[in-house]
Amino acid sequence: MPDEYKINMRRMYHQFPTNPEFVRKYNFKENLPYIVKTMAGMDGQSGEFITDGPDRKGRPIKAKRSINIEITDKSVDFHPLNNSSLESVLKDVKNEGIIDFKVTLHYSFLDDKFDRIPFKGDSYLVRTDLENSVLTLKVHNIDGLGRTESERIADTIVEEIVKNAPNV
Repeated sequence: MPDEYKINMRRMYHQFPTNPEFVRKYNFKENLPYIVKTMAGMDGQSGEFITDGPDRKGRPIKAKRSINIEITDKSVDFHPLNNSSLESVLKDVKNEGIIDFKVTLHYSFLDDKFDRIPFKGDSYLVRTDLENSVLTLKVHNIDGLGRTESERIADTIVEEIVKNAPNV
């Protein structure tokens, strides 16, 4: 087995679904290391959104959403990807190919006493496939209620790519 094949397989998760919930193709002028850097920069970011409360009464609440990013390693494990771990990860990333990530969203809200209360989050598998300047993003919810849609995960990644390099 050629070494290049082994390197690419190392970053492909062996249980990625064959029919993910969301698939979209984008024209893309950068390389795979740029995508990895962008994903690392997303780790630790947060924002607010409106969702149904966790008490099952259907009341809308303003919730906080925090992002954690992990990257596939050895086809079976995920390791944290952030600005601290980025340099060691980039050593084996080729300009084109496939890399899988796990995006975990942690949710919380403020109660009447202004205490932050966590509730069940969501986890997604994200496959980035870059070939001949075409980036294919595949997103699939693997855990949680899907309070954030798979399409919104892809949109967030694309927004971060454009924000950091508007000409891609």
